[in-house]
Amino acid sequence: QLVESGGGLVQAGASLRLSCAVSGRAIGWYAVGWFRQAPGKEREFVAAISWTGGPTDYADSVRGRFAISKDNSNNTVYLQLNSLKPDDTAVYYCALRSTRWSTTSRRALEYDFWGQGTQVTVSS
Repeated sequence: QLVESGGGLVQAGASLRLSCAVSGRAIGWYAVGWFRQAPGKEREFVAAISWTGGPTDYADSVRGRFAISKDNSNNTVYLQLNSLKPDDTAVYYCALRSTRWSTTSRRALEYDFWGQGTQVTVSS
């Protein structure tokens, strides 16, 4: 089970930290990704972190502003959102790949478990 939290309504330029609490699987073995979906748009890749916590990957639109990290001790993955823009408004989802020692992927189909999402709204 994956449960996201930390979303909210903020002004442009503000920061948020999203959390993804995972239960049932130890994230130390699996890659986790963040995706987002804006109204009327398809779900898109945002960021991912490999099972080691080392290799990370970011969409071009967020690289340099967002940072993904994880804490294996409390089985939680984080997404730090800085310098938020109105275009970042979306429901943000975390997802986990069920293959052990999995690396990052930008493809939603390669993630087997998903959270319910948390809304991020950025006003101009």
